Amino acid sequence: MSVEFGGKTVFGANIGIMMLETQFPRIYGDIANANTWDFPVQYRIVRGATPDKVVRGDPRELADDFIAAAQDLVAHGCDGLTTNCGFLALIQDMVSEAVPVPVATSSLMQIPMVQAMLPPGKRVGVITISAATLTEAHLKASGAPLDTPIVGTDQGRAFTSGILDDQPSIDFAACRLDLLDAARSLVELYDDIGAIVLECTNMTPYAADIRKLTGLPVYSIFTLVNWFHAGLIPQRFPLELNDPTLGLG
Repeated sequence: MSVEFGGKTVFGANIGIMMLETQFPRIYGDIANANTWDFPVQYRIVRGATPDKVVRGDPRELADDFIAAAQDLVAHGCDGLTTNCGFLALIQDMVSEAVPVPVATSSLMQIPMVQAMLPPGKRVGVITISAATLTEAHLKASGAPLDTPIVGTDQGRAFTSGILDDQPSIDFAACRLDLLDAARSLVELYDDIGAIVLECTNMTPYAADIRKLTGLPVYSIFTLVNWFHAGLIPQRFPLELNDPTLGLG
């Protein structure tokens, strides 16, 4: 007879995502399109936390609001938390100190792990929505080298303006071209790039195209959250399938 334990209200949606308050459309692959995930997630909107305030301003001024959302997600059954903006690396320590579960605020937190996997002489490059405002402070908060190569979509056709200005409609074909232009610039400016990390959580839909263009591994909030979730809910491998008579042992 198995014994089950409770202790929380909601089960089966273990990842909680703290969301900026936005209106722009969310396509398949975007962190805020629930169809992107192969497992249930829970969302909380942090009212007043606009893309402009978080990316062009100082998100630390909104830390209390994110902490409140984080605590609410934990109270509703989440065992791990993330956010939908890489610039929120600046509040990583503040949020993680306020809740009893693991927190991964930024895709940029993958940089040290990816760097450790690369051959000697290669390093991680970053594509960001705003190279103008992604600073050494964000890199330091993510545990990344301060000389990490960074290229932005700031001067592109649609991606940066569409998201940071929170436009109600976006030309996603133009966004794809912006991301490809940024990836091309990154590898042309720095000949030692061995992998790419996408800072912005809205960049995931273009990761495959960037990989095809550059031939380099591409990491995003999608790779981070899937890895994160795999630790919270490990895959179960039934012992009976290891029976050597089945040819599987």
